[in-house]
Amino acid sequence: MNFDFNDEQRAIKDAARDLLASRYPLAEVRRLATEEERGFTDGQWDEFVSLGWPGLFVEETFGGQGLGIVELVIVQEELGYALAPTPLFSSAAAGLVLQAGGSDEQKERWLAPLAGGQARGTLAMVRDDGQAQAGHDALTGAWAAVPDAGSADVLILNDGERHWAVASDADGVTIESTPGIDPTRKLFRVSLDGAAAEPLPGDQDGMRPAHDAAATALAAESVGVAQRAMEMAVEYAKDRKQFDTPIGAFQAVSHRCAEMLLETEGARSATYHAAWALDHEPDSGALATSMAKAYASDAGFRVPASSIQVHGGIGFTWEHDLHWFFKRGTANAHAFGDARWHRARVADLAGI
Repeated sequence: MNFDFNDEQRAIKDAARDLLASRYPLAEVRRLATEEERGFTDGQWDEFVSLGWPGLFVEETFGGQGLGIVELVIVQEELGYALAPTPLFSSAAAGLVLQAGGSDEQKERWLAPLAGGQARGTLAMVRDDGQAQAGHDALTGAWAAVPDAGSADVLILNDGERHWAVASDADGVTIESTPGIDPTRKLFRVSLDGAAAEPLPGDQDGMRPAHDAAATALAAESVGVAQRAMEMAVEYAKDRKQFDTPIGAFQAVSHRCAEMLLETEGARSATYHAAWALDHEPDSGALATSMAKAYASDAGFRVPASSIQVHGGIGFTWEHDLHWFFKRGTANAHAFGDARWHRARVADLAGI
């Protein structure tokens, strides 16, 4: 079996690496995180749209490229490597759910604009202030830690029983910025008071592959975070000297770098296997997803933490860029199920 990318996938990866390296030097990442209210600019979003990234996985019928989760994961890994502040993942999560469980009319109204980049979306999973109250075409409730809701046009809300599509500018919708551990991904509290809402016809079980695809994409982002943090540690270990010897020559440092490589490569292998399974072997997609998300959740923050240790005192400073990677990896570890939740799911699926 050939586990390598095909020519089209390699072209996507190379284009993503080149564009993101030129558009997101770490000084720009820091500026966007600390100075831009939305965390990104319209120009940056338009470049992603020109490459077709918002619609990578969307069916061609609804304006997408008709590719798959593997291609989405390829882009997500590069976004993590660049630490790009962008609502692309949030919008993709909404699009995945709409594609899996929306009606044709809802797909035409919401999914097609998401795929073309004319609109953005987000997926709200964490309910706040108790159970949501749902009527036939109205919804009341609150959701916490909703990523990029402030720049979204459509909100996909899960009330625990079904998903709802709500226009962000509808009457009764309030979106408030909330602090988060990762300033490069803006979080919001969304509250609805009798807001007009459309239930998606797909049931919770039928939506599960969409949530698994989003979790796998987030795992890929953590892989990119880990890869970049590891490279920063190795580069520093080569340049920094003690007693006229590069610190990488000392076992305490070299073994730590080797462990970072092990965690990063293990997370990458598990994540790409999950993406392949979701595209080609859906019966094993749930198990593969939870294995990948559990591994990548740990690697996404442990590798940056080890890189900080390799950098010594300078690694703990605000002026150094490593803390941004640690924060992104830590935040990702808790989104779409943390490592403990996914390991428990692996045990259930494996019949342990």
